Amino acid sequence: MSNWRDTSVKIILVLFCVSILLFAFSFVNHPTFSGKTLAEAYGFPIGQSVYEGDSILGADGEVMEVPLISNFNFLIHQITSLDLSGMMISLTTGAVPFDMTSVSSGNIDGYGRATGFDGPGYLTYDGDNLAIHKPDTYIWGYSVPSKTLVKNDDGVDVVVNHTVIEHVPVEKIKDQNWTSDFFNITTIQNWYNDEAKNGSTFVIEKGISNFSDGRADVLADQVYDIFGKNVSDYVAAYPVGTPIVLYMGNTTDKSGEVYSTTLGSHPEYGDTVREYNARQFVDAWNNTIIPPHSSGNGKAYIDFGSASDSNAPGGSASHGVCPPARALRGAVLAEGFSLPVGMVNDEDAVLFGYNPAEDIKVTNTYDVPIKIIMWTEGEGPSMYIYAKIVKLEPAK
Repeated sequence: MSNWRDTSVKIILVLFCVSILLFAFSFVNHPTFSGKTLAEAYGFPIGQSVYEGDSILGADGEVMEVPLISNFNFLIHQITSLDLSGMMISLTTGAVPFDMTSVSSGNIDGYGRATGFDGPGYLTYDGDNLAIHKPDTYIWGYSVPSKTLVKNDDGVDVVVNHTVIEHVPVEKIKDQNWTSDFFNITTIQNWYNDEAKNGSTFVIEKGISNFSDGRADVLADQVYDIFGKNVSDYVAAYPVGTPIVLYMGNTTDKSGEVYSTTLGSHPEYGDTVREYNARQFVDAWNNTIIPPHSSGNGKAYIDFGSASDSNAPGGSASHGVCPPARALRGAVLAEGFSLPVGMVNDEDAVLFGYNPAEDIKVTNTYDVPIKIIMWTEGEGPSMYIYAKIVKLEPAK
């Protein structure tokens, strides 16, 4: 045992002496590097979202090697990391892994791996150095079209990130695999045949842009990988342009006052249709999260029934949405927010011409996100409809 201890001490002393020599040698031989010049030369993904353990050098854990003869100081990193096998490879091959700590100032280890934080950070600059920005308590952005169909005379152009990648003739639309939880190929055929004019667009996939912390845009196929299934499903359910909270750290819920209404009976408009529309309104707004100082809307792909009304433009309206709108309006105003866009302070709470889900806008003036909670109890004209606002505050 004592022999092994003596041998270990000798190895450590030798490595220490080598480190001192290499450190001294580095002042003569070490060329000048900076995070910016390195990122530009090797195409590092500035702005890209990363989690702890991800490599900024590539998804496969690539290693950037440089000549050992002019970078002896990088052996110090291998020695201090007790990477003895790596050091032997460097000495025998004449190439040493670039020590990324020499050009970084935070949350990047010597091998270019993200470290020292929870949640989705992102690669950025700190002066001339590289750094990974830790995630803020809240991260939000806005959904944008990532893959879109554009109608023309003889079919549709498929546009991905502003570039037309193919043209699909009318007769081939039925053969495409354009589906989601909210639409299918029949939906798209109906849009093409009955609703759309030339130049009209149908969004197939959505990405995220204009992040609150300045990180790079996220394409549709990256939303799930970076932020998870819940966020991906949320993005898919809401219209383009919706502000979306993509990440929250530890938070606590602070519920506001509960407001309620009853559906009531108006047989002249059809109470069955009215109940259906009321439930659709609740579905459109329940669990909607609005970021700080942002205006949010309800879900897309929500269908409302029509009832004849001679006073409405076009002779019909989505009666039944006003009772739940009154509950939502009460909860919103109780928080000190402004009257939602698309609403008025009357019994008929929703203005004609506004889609009760997508066009109404609730503005959150708090410094934290809010969640809208809506639910119903019972059925028919006596059905109760409830709404409240929940503040998502940082946990103390």
